Amino acid sequence: MTTRPFIVSPQDYPRALSVLGVQITVLAPNTATQSYEITLQEGAQGMGPPPHKHDWDECFFVLTGTIELSCAGKTQYVQAGTLVHVPAGTVHAFRFGDSGGSMPELSGAGGSATKVFTHLDREVPVGPPDIPKVIDILQRYGVAVDAGPDPAVAGNETMAK
Repeated sequence: MTTRPFIVSPQDYPRALSVLGVQITVLAPNTATQSYEITLQEGAQGMGPPPHKHDWDECFFVLTGTIELSCAGKTQYVQAGTLVHVPAGTVHAFRFGDSGGSMPELSGAGGSATKVFTHLDREVPVGPPDIPKVIDILQRYGVAVDAGPDPAVAGNETMAK
């Protein structure tokens, strides 16, 4: 299939998906790019995914707010203007800080992020989530939830800046 140029303006944005307290707008699914995916993620204080890993790279650029980022067993608070790259297979999680925040997310080629987000939005209502159902959906798309510290990293150190 041939990839065609496209432009997505704010008036063209699809409805934001509600995914575990985070509002996710799909700007470019891999069905349109034939490769990567781009979303805009916005959340209130404390919202964000549990520690998890998957087989695609991911990159975030913090637009607003402060994000508590855990990556490979290390935690750091990152501010607006910060770029974060998470290689495939790396355990990571984030939480939006005091005033919430927003960040575009780029998922690497071969990823299923937008499929995961769409399925979670459709199957998991707003409010306290049905954890077994969430884990089942994530596993269907190759996302593994990490219940403990990353065994490859000793301790839970703070990321160096």
